[in-house]
Amino acid sequence: MSRAAAALLLLLLPRALAAVQEEPIRDNSFLIEEAYNQDAGVVQHISTFSRSPGGAWAASFTQEWPWRGLADQLSYTVPLQREGTTGFGDILLNYRRQAVGSGETMLAMAPRLSLLLPTGSVRAGRGRGGVGLQAALPVNLQFSPRFTAVLNAGGTWIPRAHDAREHVAASLAGFAGGSVIWSAHPRLNLLVEGLWARTGEVIGDGRTRGRSEAWLNPGVRWAFNGASGWQVVPGVAYTRGLGPSAGEEALFLYLSVEHAFKRR
Repeated sequence: MSRAAAALLLLLLPRALAAVQEEPIRDNSFLIEEAYNQDAGVVQHISTFSRSPGGAWAASFTQEWPWRGLADQLSYTVPLQREGTTGFGDILLNYRRQAVGSGETMLAMAPRLSLLLPTGSVRAGRGRGGVGLQAALPVNLQFSPRFTAVLNAGGTWIPRAHDAREHVAASLAGFAGGSVIWSAHPRLNLLVEGLWARTGEVIGDGRTRGRSEAWLNPGVRWAFNGASGWQVVPGVAYTRGLGPSAGEEALFLYLSVEHAFKRR
């Protein structure tokens, strides 16, 4: 290599590395789902862990795969909980369609339809006892390069939910929430999110009772980017109950890993 070529390489290399390091975070909030699918050839692994002061905890693992490019995405979510006993909750199998926009646009919408599998124990309070469907609509609004809002709304229908006494009833639940994200740096986000949910608990044959929950979850996340395109995003938040959930709180941990699974 000539001295001129070496000098040019030394001049351009720091700029190239800086470009890799400045790849911005385009990720889920912690409790709120983003509205853009995985890029073609890229898989994302998402782990969450939440622990209350009393020792109860809940964890989940989600893996998202692109299907036929950006327009379609397949994923699954496996929950694990400990409250007295430890075990799996009800698993979700998810399909999501990129209906509007992408991670590069001001507005993005990606409706999701999920199949809920009754893999959790009803007696232990980790499952609903029946196959169900969940529909959700995530919406992203990027107001400026530094501020993004994410909105979620959806519901879950279980035609034959069970309680611990084997009573059966149709259960309908709903949720709504949102987050505001400030990009203090392309690799550092501060965010605050809120989530409201109302469940339909089976209390007898053909009878359910509604129960509401509300949460506020401020937190921070940051990114480590690799030259080959991988990105690792850890995050931490502290969840506090509001209204019907007042007095409840938990430490929330988040970890996302994205990497290519084939050449793009």
